[in-house]
Amino acid sequence: MRVLGINAIFHDPSAAVIVDGRVVAAAEEERFSRRKHGKRPVPFAAWELPELSAAWCLEQAGLRPGDLDAVAYSFDPGLCRDAAEMGLDDPWDHLRADYARRAPQFLATALPGLDPEQVRFVPHHVAHAASAGLSVPGDSAVLVLDGRGERASHLAGAYRDGRLDVLYGQDLPHSLGLLYEDLTRHLGFLHSSDEYKVMALASYGRPKYLGLLRDLVRAGDDGGFTVERIDWDALAKPRTDGEEMTEAHADLAASVQKRLEEVLLDLARWTYQAAGGLPTLTMAGGTALNCVANARIAAEGPFRRVWVQPAAGDAGTALGAALAVNGEHLPFTTAALGRGWSDDELEAELRRAAVPYSRPASIAAEAAGVLARNGIVAWYQGRSEYGPRALGHRSLLAHPGDRDTQTRMNDVKGREQFRPIAPMVRAERFHDIFEGVYPSPYMLFVHRVRPDWRDRIPAVTHVDGTARVQTVHGDDEPVVASMLTEFERLTGLPVVVNTSLNTAGRPMVDTPREALELFGSAPVDLLALGPFAVHRAQTHRSVE
Repeated sequence: MRVLGINAIFHDPSAAVIVDGRVVAAAEEERFSRRKHGKRPVPFAAWELPELSAAWCLEQAGLRPGDLDAVAYSFDPGLCRDAAEMGLDDPWDHLRADYARRAPQFLATALPGLDPEQVRFVPHHVAHAASAGLSVPGDSAVLVLDGRGERASHLAGAYRDGRLDVLYGQDLPHSLGLLYEDLTRHLGFLHSSDEYKVMALASYGRPKYLGLLRDLVRAGDDGGFTVERIDWDALAKPRTDGEEMTEAHADLAASVQKRLEEVLLDLARWTYQAAGGLPTLTMAGGTALNCVANARIAAEGPFRRVWVQPAAGDAGTALGAALAVNGEHLPFTTAALGRGWSDDELEAELRRAAVPYSRPASIAAEAAGVLARNGIVAWYQGRSEYGPRALGHRSLLAHPGDRDTQTRMNDVKGREQFRPIAPMVRAERFHDIFEGVYPSPYMLFVHRVRPDWRDRIPAVTHVDGTARVQTVHGDDEPVVASMLTEFERLTGLPVVVNTSLNTAGRPMVDTPREALELFGSAPVDLLALGPFAVHRAQTHRSVE
């Protein structure tokens, strides 16, 4: 079975390909086009397809479009209703359904040789559900929450023997994802993009409006929920981009974040009962990228295990649609499903760039030495990650023991100073330093930093005493694990700062040329490009 998955209708367009029971490749269009999130989620952009990522996925699989058994498109126009009927104020929403109906012809034009009859529409939330429920072995409950799909914003279900039983779906206009988007916009950030900034800001505030929000945002007894209209202006004045952030803004963010967590817990408990007590909960949808809420569900919910799809947002529906059509469990073992380059190709790029470089005996030890001296490392290794998290393939690394590291890293990336930075740690050292979900290889939960470690790793300890941890397993990530081992030998600290290899407003670095461009324009001390090392000091000497 050869299936190409396509996500295109809202945002984060992406492609994924499954061949004979193996996920060969998955990538987001933004990594190719260099447009953050690929496009904005407006109806007029619904026709845009992930042409570049789809072509690359087919090339990676050694397929031509005519070789495919199916193309799975993660939106079903047959489920759409008029926006006014759904309580939405969008007179152009019908364009989404119109463009989706024409997607088979659009895809056949973009991928010459494709038979339009091979295109199958997969309901948006079913694609989200499959991206999670079919990515773990065995039966599981599944919970999907996002801004919206065709006519709903939520799906609760259960996977048994590879088949999805939908238990409930919340119709629009009630949407926890759109609630968070509205708040993001009110706080002066870009909606459908910067919701993670609101989550970070929330930890600086007090949930002083929680009582009001409990009246307006409620879980129901039937597995759904209600979101009433909220007068944001009455709670905190709207903020424009670049305007000062006030205590009132932080309090509002804290209040909505706390209520979101409470409602998600209620929905998880209902799903557990309705699914017959299945011990595993799988989650997807943009709301599942809220790692604070995920941690509460794992700690306080009834499930023994909570697994979140690393590409939980719309990008993951390309994989989910392909999984749904493929029809079998394919356990998710790595997010490294994007582009990669051989050592020879990397060296050719270094020569083309005419920068001095070396090939040390161990790039892990070379990087650890720079980090131990409080340098910043651009870390570029293997295939790029699928999803929004940098997981040791396209990362910026730094020393966690310096209190100024957070400021320095946010300056390097050109982003707000309230934004936290995250730690990576070898799996065997996790329990010595952190409390919470283990293992956590995809950075999708927050963890409590043990009190005796907070002053030792202040750069990654957030204001509320938590950190969003990535656990590194040597069998899966031997080079990263080796770097962490050497850094601990040099410093006594088993933790390294890990944030994404990009600057504000730009997608993560994907190609070696982009890595060199970032290194040339940002105050980074070492570029670890595969096995090769490019040091800032040596580069400056060669220029002089």
